[in-house]
Amino acid sequence: MNQSISSSIEEAHRLIEKDIHRTAVLTSDSLNKLLNVELFFKCENFQKIGAFKMRGASHFIHKLAKKHELSGLKVVTHSSGNHAQAVALAAKKKGIKAFIVMPSNAPKVKVEGVKSYGAEIVFCEPTLQAREAEMNKIREREKAVFIPPYDHEDIVLGQATAAKELLEEVVDLEILMAPVGGGGLLAGTALSAKAYSPATIVIGCEPKMADDAYRSFHSGKWVPSTNPKTLADGLKTSLGELNFRLIMENVEDIICCTEEGMINAMQLIWERMKIVVEPSAAVPLACILENEELFRNKKVGIILSGGNVDLNEFFDLLSTKIQS
Repeated sequence: MNQSISSSIEEAHRLIEKDIHRTAVLTSDSLNKLLNVELFFKCENFQKIGAFKMRGASHFIHKLAKKHELSGLKVVTHSSGNHAQAVALAAKKKGIKAFIVMPSNAPKVKVEGVKSYGAEIVFCEPTLQAREAEMNKIREREKAVFIPPYDHEDIVLGQATAAKELLEEVVDLEILMAPVGGGGLLAGTALSAKAYSPATIVIGCEPKMADDAYRSFHSGKWVPSTNPKTLADGLKTSLGELNFRLIMENVEDIICCTEEGMINAMQLIWERMKIVVEPSAAVPLACILENEELFRNKKVGIILSGGNVDLNEFFDLLSTKIQS
């Protein structure tokens, strides 16, 4: 075990354990037989706010609270939804005012979640540049502390606790898979594997319609996301520069799936496991479905990243699929 990495992850876990759920690890005999794989799903769709993001946001705010007086402290972030909800709830727990910049096309279910936690929402055009510009205006005006969605050590260490819990519960995983957008979850997952199960191979998973992490990893040079068209709204952001370095050092591979494969995987999880996951969370299973030979007879862990689905949109997708 790498003591420096493990001690940092364990400290993060101690700080946030009262603010998060230790989520279930589920299996599915029918999916195992279908794919000839032994699958273990870490269900972060059962996490508070319905996604793994609660871990990183809670850790960042706990570390922030150690450095600042809470009275009058304000925080700001930008997010399409899950990080927004996580920051809103984590700030509420500490009595901190939160400002959330969200793109105008953010899923309604996530917008409503942010509102329910009392944060102030400011909408902007659905581009990274617009999000960052609006966030910077608020940060300057309100003297607020920016909580990065993914590209920060405290965020990564918080996200790493999901894989830590999985590896404590399921030993001898041969492969560990996580979706990648900004890269905080994948980087954290890889750090936990390095610390607690060095023989486990970590693979990142991404939609082909938002493949900047795939292109960055395989070229060895950071490539920004440009106009992603994927249904996986949580994976549209560009890979963070810190996370890119961590991923290059600790991840075995990044593979991609089609949009159709992602929808099929999401439907399979709903039908076979009777649980709700969002498109981003279904990407690792989709990658297995489309690359079965790579995983056959392997013991594989999957981080199910979240379950915040706009049901109206989901049923429209199924209707379109059935009609086609």
